[in-house]
Amino acid sequence: MTKDSGHTATDEEEREREMDASSAMAAPPCRTVSQRDQWMVESQVFQIYQLFATLPPSAQSLMLELQRDRHFEFLSKGLRHLGSAFSVLDANRPWLCYWILHSIALLGESVDDELEDNAIDFLNRCQDPNGGFAGGPGQMPHLATTYAAVNALITLGGQKSLASINREKLYEFLRRMKQPNGGFRMHDEGEIDVRACYTAISVASVLNILDDELIQNVGDYILSCQTYEGGIAGEPGSEAHGGYTFCGLAAMILIGEVNRLDLPHLVEWVVFRQGKECGFQGRTNKLVDGCYSFWQGGAVALLQRLYSVINKQMEETSQIFTILDMSGEKESLDGTSSHTNSQFRHEGTIESCSADFKNIGYDFINEWRAQEPLFHSMALQQYILLCAQEQEGGLRDKPGKRRDHYHTCYCLSGLSLCQYSWSMHPDSPPLPKVVLGPYSNLVEPIHPLYNVVLERYREAHEFFFAGS
Repeated sequence: MTKDSGHTATDEEEREREMDASSAMAAPPCRTVSQRDQWMVESQVFQIYQLFATLPPSAQSLMLELQRDRHFEFLSKGLRHLGSAFSVLDANRPWLCYWILHSIALLGESVDDELEDNAIDFLNRCQDPNGGFAGGPGQMPHLATTYAAVNALITLGGQKSLASINREKLYEFLRRMKQPNGGFRMHDEGEIDVRACYTAISVASVLNILDDELIQNVGDYILSCQTYEGGIAGEPGSEAHGGYTFCGLAAMILIGEVNRLDLPHLVEWVVFRQGKECGFQGRTNKLVDGCYSFWQGGAVALLQRLYSVINKQMEETSQIFTILDMSGEKESLDGTSSHTNSQFRHEGTIESCSADFKNIGYDFINEWRAQEPLFHSMALQQYILLCAQEQEGGLRDKPGKRRDHYHTCYCLSGLSLCQYSWSMHPDSPPLPKVVLGPYSNLVEPIHPLYNVVLERYREAHEFFFAGS
């Protein structure tokens, strides 16, 4: 018999209750829904990585292979016919065209002549007589679907496609959407946000209709949306977000005012959005998502080209804090740029000048200077190929989610950015060591400011800038 054998059952139960109470006091706080979701995603991702690590090299190579033929089949089928479940996207039909056509172009493929003609004819029926493109025939013109339609037509390329865009009426639409505070409305009486600024400026830039009136005060509006974290929100006072950060940064580059942003803090915010899963999250403390392979990866790719501007800001900030107060700092930083036209020169620096700012997009890609990527490009490729890719075709947000055309588009765009992030020139084939998996995984390079395949951008530039 033990010395405790004389305890009654009631005594034993009381002691257990006391121990449970003591343990409860020492226990960590209750798990939140966000914590549970994060741990679930981490578990799913790491299981995939652990399985991959246990496989022999031949099997690993198969897992890392980009399923080109299956992706093309998935995309082509979507362009020809979509089921009734897609009726909820009726106001986004130009987006579906863009996501699918751009993905096909990234794979180095093209659609047949009949399908190309049908796509051009459909997008023309979405073009409003008073300018801009709607989400479908007879609907209200919208800046987002205008961007999607223009990019889709540029991706198709050729005389018929490019000439179908009514630039004069589209310019009038952009002018109607322009607001006195520098922002743009997405549509008549619609919301004003950074997304609207980017889609308007991107379309105007690529079509060679960007002018002083369109860019007036745009920089002021976007600057007001940069948050204390360093990223850019959709509107003043909101939370920094990956999609809006790309939009704001790209628009500021296209209007020649990127040096007005606090670039060192923007770099800090965006690079820390690449998490332990190897992919990017869209906001602080949010789940990883394959589409941010482009939205965040694209922002990093743009910042990679701005190293000299970033270094200059860091030097100026260091000097400012030693000799000036906060009001002096703001005045000094504001003085680093002007509202006059600017253009990229000398390894990504920006010089204030009266030259033609319309060529910024062209110069940005042609004055390429290789710099070390600011993100882990091999890790991001790993997430895209192992966690976002469906072996049956198409790409997705994360494990457990279904494939769709949106994530296929932006995962492949992010993959392109990764593969060419070390290239000496955008047309230079990347070295095999920077392409994860077989070299056949290589996709087409894109113009990072517009997210169209580089070859199609150059054709459009020649078409719209000829004789200007």
